[in-house]
Amino acid sequence: MEKMIGYTIDEMHVGQTASYAKTITESDVYLFAGVTGDANPMHINEEYAKATRFGGRIAHGILSAGLISAVMGMYLPGWGGIYLGQELKFLAPVRIGDTITATAEVLELDKEKNRAVIRTYCTNQHGTVVTDGKAMVMPARA
Repeated sequence: MEKMIGYTIDEMHVGQTASYAKTITESDVYLFAGVTGDANPMHINEEYAKATRFGGRIAHGILSAGLISAVMGMYLPGWGGIYLGQELKFLAPVRIGDTITATAEVLELDKEKNRAVIRTYCTNQHGTVVTDGKAMVMPARA
């Protein structure tokens, strides 16, 4: 039986990318609020949110980061890799109905320490970067 792991450090290269896309639904926002306990009215109360500078509800910023986790855990480096850390900036709001594409791009590889530095970012359906950051991962060992 074939061993099921993601990329090892030796299989990765600078510039390598992987992406995952998802349309954010109202259910996603409510479920995320329930799981995390973050029931900020910016996310769950349309009347409240209409009166803010956003003019309506926005998804939790960290919900887009969850899509980055999907890329890291499933595609780059993938199964068996360990997500060690993440720096993030939330640059634009994510609205219910937006299709968010999370992308990971290998920036640096340290084969001795089995570590990779990966740029992580999310864009909406208009190409606007909504979340930008950098992660450290430990790929699976062969």
